[in-house]
Amino acid sequence: MLPIYMAKTDKLDRELKKGSTELLILSLLEGRPRHGYDVGRQIELKSNGVVRLHVASLYPLLYRLERRGWVAGRWVEREGERRRRYYRLTAAGRHVLEDQKDAWRAFVAAVNRVVRTAHA
Repeated sequence: MLPIYMAKTDKLDRELKKGSTELLILSLLEGRPRHGYDVGRQIELKSNGVVRLHVASLYPLLYRLERRGWVAGRWVEREGERRRRYYRLTAAGRHVLEDQKDAWRAFVAAVNRVVRTAHA
């Protein structure tokens, strides 16, 4: 059985990931279109394995971002490869991404202020 503090840490990790996943995906698509598997792989690589998105949560999120009009997907078929759906950031998605980046920076700055002064 896991100690209570580990269970609480795991839950916090899941909540942090859930709250930042859209930002991570939109940020990756800012540079260039990517297919879903590549989005998940890049998040894992760039986070040094700290953030991993399972297919069961990644693709529904990509579809939801597409329904909102923040990303656009198109199927691409290449000879010798299986068909893949590539996602790109839309103009609306760029605005949302900038808003989310601003909110994230403000949140991180606020947390840092509290953490630095917590025992002062």
